[in-house]
Amino acid sequence: MAGYKETPRQKMIAMMYLVLTALLALNVSKQILDAFLVVNESMEITTENFSQKIDETYAKFNEQYALNPEKVGKYWDNAKEVHSLTNSMIQYLDTIKTTVIAKTEGIPKSVADTIKLIDVDKKDNFTIPTNYFIGGEIKKGVAFDLKDSIINFRQKALSFIKEEDRPTFDAKLGLITDGDYRDADKQAQTWEQHNFYHTILAADVVLLNKFKAEIYNVEADIINYLFSSISAQDFKISDVAAKVIPESKYVFQGEDYAAEILVAAVDNTQNPEVYILEGADTLKEADIDRAKKYMGEAGVVKLELPANSIGEKKYAGLIKLMTPMGIPRYYGFKSNYIVAEPSATISPIKMNVFYRGVDNPVAISASGKSDAQLQPAITAGSLSRSSEGGWIVKNIPNNANTVIIKVYADDPSGKKFMGEHEFRIKRLPDPIAKVPGTTSGKIAKNQMLANAFLMCRLPESTDFEYPFKVTAFTMIVPSGGGYVNPEKSTSQMFTDKMKKLIKGAKRGDIIIFRDVKVKGPEGPRKIESITVEIK
Repeated sequence: MAGYKETPRQKMIAMMYLVLTALLALNVSKQILDAFLVVNESMEITTENFSQKIDETYAKFNEQYALNPEKVGKYWDNAKEVHSLTNSMIQYLDTIKTTVIAKTEGIPKSVADTIKLIDVDKKDNFTIPTNYFIGGEIKKGVAFDLKDSIINFRQKALSFIKEEDRPTFDAKLGLITDGDYRDADKQAQTWEQHNFYHTILAADVVLLNKFKAEIYNVEADIINYLFSSISAQDFKISDVAAKVIPESKYVFQGEDYAAEILVAAVDNTQNPEVYILEGADTLKEADIDRAKKYMGEAGVVKLELPANSIGEKKYAGLIKLMTPMGIPRYYGFKSNYIVAEPSATISPIKMNVFYRGVDNPVAISASGKSDAQLQPAITAGSLSRSSEGGWIVKNIPNNANTVIIKVYADDPSGKKFMGEHEFRIKRLPDPIAKVPGTTSGKIAKNQMLANAFLMCRLPESTDFEYPFKVTAFTMIVPSGGGYVNPEKSTSQMFTDKMKKLIKGAKRGDIIIFRDVKVKGPEGPRKIESITVEIK
């Protein structure tokens, strides 16, 4: 045979193999053939699944190229060359497989291309396959060209790997053709002899499918290498989210709300690690053991630091992420914040105290908290929101001399106490009676009769309004150096007799209104007398 000479011993072993095969054909060969069929079917399914997985990688590669052709272009071109190289090798192996089946079965290649191994009649034949792969004295068989093709494919595949990475890839690519091959008697063999000399057709088909699987494996390794080489230091992006970082979450009326909106590209396949060192301006990798570790989720790390003391606080940190090549990378940052005592502002809107029997408006606010988060409480009376904004204190009991408003606010840790304020309780001051139209205590008779009633108002010093109403009074008019009998009214209106007395009054006469009774928020009360002079 071409390429090597059989020794007498090898020829004898070959004859013994033929005899042994004939002797065992009835009870052993069927089991062996069944095993080859099972292995071949599994190999074909695995190879098909492998091919589909590789197609998914190409699809992702194409997506990256569409997003950034300039950056991905050269890697994508190499990937397409690898794909073309692989397809050529797979077609070559399929051609060999079709041809050996056709020659062994004596059927056209078009039929052999579609027939399954289980349906092949001469799958246990080794004479024709051996002659096809090994050849004879005149012509070499296909196995020699197959070996050269595998070596060439392997070399071209490795050309897409950087020189410094080739030793690692070379060791795991498979498709080895220069091993130390031995027969059963430990005699040296060539790669061609070891794989195809006196092997039955079923074994040859399984072997060719094995080569196909190894070809796809090489393609997968090279494509994944090229895909990760788009930028070995870049991180794969699986999602894009908006992160809003406000200067402050709360602003005062008339001010502007200011915030930065960051476009955050995150990798949902890995959770970042963040290391925080309190009281530091910087954090180095060498000091990472001193820092506290926080784990993130979906690209976000929630940080909580204790606020045990008042004043400015600072901290430094490192973000740890793994690159696609499995290399850790650290990104440093620092920040600060101010811890202040919780405080609440509780101030009456119209007065410095609360009055019984009326609605007392009060403004309540707390630093760093919105109005919706506030939960104030009062020690006596009731406290409720006003429809016009703010709060209303009312229903203060008569026996209360002071009340305390305490302010709580919603907080992630629960209800948080923000502050309190004590208020004195008083009753509204007495109103002052007045005749409409009076100026500096003087009034004309005609004007007094035109507004024939008595009214009352709270003193100007009282920053509050309440509609007190006069319910009764007594009027006294001087006459002949003395006073007439007092004339009483059971309302705020002048009686007819009062009007007659007013008509008879002279310039300079003093009219007295006494025993003035009014109705207030706590019921009736008597207020001070007043006098008017007729002008």
